[in-house]
Amino acid sequence: MHTAHDPYVRVRGAEEHNLRHVDVDIPRDALVVFTGVSGSGKSSLAFGTIYAEAQRRYFESVAPYARRLIHQVGAPKVGEISGLPPAVSLEQRRSAPTSRSSVGTVTTLSNSLRMLFSRAGTYPPGAPRLDSDAFSPNTAAGACPECHGIGRIHRTSEELLVPDPSLSIREGAIEAWPGAWQGKNLRDVLDALGYDVDRPWRELEQRDRDWILFTDEQPVVTVHPVRDAGRIQRPYQGTYMSARRYVMHTFADSKSQTLRARAERFLTAEPCPVCGGSRLRPEALAVTFGGRTIAELAGLPLSALARVLSSGTGAGSADGSETARVLTGDLLARIAVVTELGLGYLSLDRTTPSLSSGELQRLRLATQLRSGLFGVVYVLDEPSAGLHPADTEALLVVLGRLKAAGNSVFVVEHHLDVVRSADWLVDVGPHAGEHGGRVLHSGPPAGLAEVAESATRRFLFEREPAPPREVRKPSGLLRLNGVEQHNVRGVDAEFPLGVFTAVTGVSGSGKSTLVGQVLAGVLAERTDTPTVTGCASAEGMEAVDRLVQVDQRPIGRTPRSNLATYTGLFDVVRKLFTGTDEARARGYKAGRFSFNVAGGRCETCQGEGFVSVELLFLPSTYAPCPDCRGARYHPETLDVTFQDLNIAEVLDLTVEAAAEFFADTPAAVRSLQALLDVGLGYLRLGQPATELSGGEAQRIKLASELQRTRRGHTVYVLDEPTTGLHPADVEVLMRQLHGLVDQGHSVVVVEHDMAVVAGADWVIDLGPGGGDEGGRIVAAGTPAEVARAAGSRTAPYLARELRPSG
Repeated sequence: MHTAHDPYVRVRGAEEHNLRHVDVDIPRDALVVFTGVSGSGKSSLAFGTIYAEAQRRYFESVAPYARRLIHQVGAPKVGEISGLPPAVSLEQRRSAPTSRSSVGTVTTLSNSLRMLFSRAGTYPPGAPRLDSDAFSPNTAAGACPECHGIGRIHRTSEELLVPDPSLSIREGAIEAWPGAWQGKNLRDVLDALGYDVDRPWRELEQRDRDWILFTDEQPVVTVHPVRDAGRIQRPYQGTYMSARRYVMHTFADSKSQTLRARAERFLTAEPCPVCGGSRLRPEALAVTFGGRTIAELAGLPLSALARVLSSGTGAGSADGSETARVLTGDLLARIAVVTELGLGYLSLDRTTPSLSSGELQRLRLATQLRSGLFGVVYVLDEPSAGLHPADTEALLVVLGRLKAAGNSVFVVEHHLDVVRSADWLVDVGPHAGEHGGRVLHSGPPAGLAEVAESATRRFLFEREPAPPREVRKPSGLLRLNGVEQHNVRGVDAEFPLGVFTAVTGVSGSGKSTLVGQVLAGVLAERTDTPTVTGCASAEGMEAVDRLVQVDQRPIGRTPRSNLATYTGLFDVVRKLFTGTDEARARGYKAGRFSFNVAGGRCETCQGEGFVSVELLFLPSTYAPCPDCRGARYHPETLDVTFQDLNIAEVLDLTVEAAAEFFADTPAAVRSLQALLDVGLGYLRLGQPATELSGGEAQRIKLASELQRTRRGHTVYVLDEPTTGLHPADVEVLMRQLHGLVDQGHSVVVVEHDMAVVAGADWVIDLGPGGGDEGGRIVAAGTPAEVARAAGSRTAPYLARELRPSG
């Protein structure tokens, strides 16, 4: 029995995911770092067990009716946890972001700035004082009436809607219309309205063309469809919808990402002519502070906004009052925390969909630091993700302040500088999946030196200088001239071909802009467009045959998308099952073995594997399907086996186990070996896409590329491929990427891991700072040359990596 003042969180019998009946004691009021290779179980312990149990206990204290309004996780598989305070989770998963969510709304800094304008702004003579809501584009009181607070309006034109005017309406001239029955219906309605749907579009009267494309009328008419002989010719009432109306309605309201993306092809976006893109009503824009509108201040980088607010502009307010001084002081204090975390290059109006998950997590961290909570466990998911080593030092200061305020800070982390700074280390492993799930060490970091089976130990205590490697000679040169995009201004950049290139720089220095947007954009469009937006000209592109851009976006947005479906392995597996004697005898085709198709799937849960259970006064909860018990398939489908396993059991295999199981099937071995080569042997074949991290998704995409037959010179572009990877996993990934270069291809990575940069052939360092203080090439050359570059914030960290013993 432990007292209420027990200084430890004591976990007993944790079995979440791959944890093996884990017992561990973790100190409170300390910086505790959870380490281990990807898939070892560290997140299952920190988030899936400790945080989930803290959240469950909190929900039990909430009134049942209120619980209906809160999304909650299920109870974790754990025997007991004692000494557990309330917990706050700062994960990298993002909620569904919208264009109305911004840096200002995430940090609540926008609220303070609106209050400043409401209470201390300079108003035109005779103008009434406005509430703070009137300065928000997200409220009816503040939003521009023309664009409804979006700042941009979408328009279309005849040229966009009808790209080929030589076609008739029946031949599909109005490309923006939907396909299949809905498109035929609209054509039939037009025919019934008396329009000639068989004449080429360009021969129709302009007046008729304008009405067909742009009318807001929706006439209803009786349609007598022309159908194939023998089919029923039944008239019906059809409603007309113009092409513009259809496109705008689809773009604004469709839940389908595919349909919205298709509609967007027929639209152009431009700044709202009424508010000029500021998103606000004229009354709000008439109020100034220090001679600037709220839209102008919200558009400044936070570091520049702090300079404006601290330069005595309070004197320019309506009364130069104490109110202005207090409100600006509060804003400056809160901005200081955000800039301290290396995010001073962001502006308040920057939308959250444009932020990386690491940036979003650090913004939430800055907000928590100002909240004044104490006695709380903060559980963070790799807060150093996307951080330059220089910014990681500032992160450690912030984490130290959270701890000093009387909180416990539990961090899942791979960055060795963060690991070394821990008060307590919980190392999980030794390997991934079923070969992990044990706590190898729980204690001060120095104690890990005695744990021989730990994969973390070697990198923490036995780091040797990288063996000298001969820098590869380039096979060519790709040159971008006059790059103008975001904060990259007038830059000429050279990317050597046939080598491994690392692009470095602090957060916001322009790395992703230069590589992910401009370089990738030039290579993607080189066959069509000699001059691409963001780049005046490009040279040397004729040496490149193909671009492969591997990012961290999810491989699917629903649980129906999984590892096997994305890699094409599922097709191979279904063919194997279709070829069995039992399947042939029953007449089963490949579709029978898909949990997405009627017939093969369990109809009770529609192939989901679980059903929603409605509870009175409580939120809906999910339970395994009572008929298939989570297998997702119809019982008769599960009767068919291949080598004694049914289709559901095969999908439950890990990649490692499946490689053994399918050893005699070359088509399956190729996919599985590629996944093993990038260190994903611990994932299950049927693992839903929604359960995969960004780093795992990126490596799955890379594995899909590795299994393809490569012809011609390919340039591989990767954005921070080591995010979320343990140093041991980084070594596995780098072997694959360097192997591609050895085969004659080019690899370009945006990267913060100095071990990766030190092993590159060529380094391009951007900076020197972020935002307006970045966007220039500070240094370019071999790692050794860049490590000596003056004025580079990367140089000292790269030099330390090249000479770690010095």
